[in-house]
Amino acid sequence: MLFRSKRNLKIRQNFASEEPAVKVSFPNELLWAVVGLLLTIFSTFFQAWVANPPWNWGTQGVQPQPLGVTFQVGAVLLTGCLGGKNAGALSQIAYLILGLFWLPVFAHGGGLSYLQEPTFGYILGFIPGAWLCGFLAFRSKRKLEILALSALAGLLAIHLCGLVYLVGLAGLSPAGSTISWATLPQAIFNYSLAPLPGQLIIICATAVIAFIIRQILFY
Repeated sequence: MLFRSKRNLKIRQNFASEEPAVKVSFPNELLWAVVGLLLTIFSTFFQAWVANPPWNWGTQGVQPQPLGVTFQVGAVLLTGCLGGKNAGALSQIAYLILGLFWLPVFAHGGGLSYLQEPTFGYILGFIPGAWLCGFLAFRSKRKLEILALSALAGLLAIHLCGLVYLVGLAGLSPAGSTISWATLPQAIFNYSLAPLPGQLIIICATAVIAFIIRQILFY
């Protein structure tokens, strides 16, 4: 009985001290943070699309079908899947500072006035979303399903921050804001529910791309 208790205690200690299967070096984190920042900036202005079904290619050719969203969320989560939590969060902190104080890199411009935009909460959510995605993506060896779940968790974190910000705008009603309690349900539909199907397709593609790249780079 004593032997079994010691063995169980040793198993629990080993499990508690278990390290992530993969660690990203600091130089690589910085590299992926820069790459993630650039991807986030440029993907903001490119609409996402998928091709029409292959069985229609013979008669219709390959035609793009818009998803109604940009590639931005995919770029944010791809950074976490490839560079880890620190690279993901750092890239989005840099994106936030750059948009608020220097360049109009957000979808509708930039500057401190963007704090009144209903979509700013989702931009804030990029930071915890990328961090959470990167944290989960490196908890075990690369697996497609783990990367997909990590990206999904990051997407949910982004939407949670966006929803909280919308509620805050409705409650505080700052000057210049278009969000009130009356318009809040429509805002939630426009900024969370309507884009969600397209974003789910994007994170599936993000997981596949991240899996392939990590296979090539052997980590």
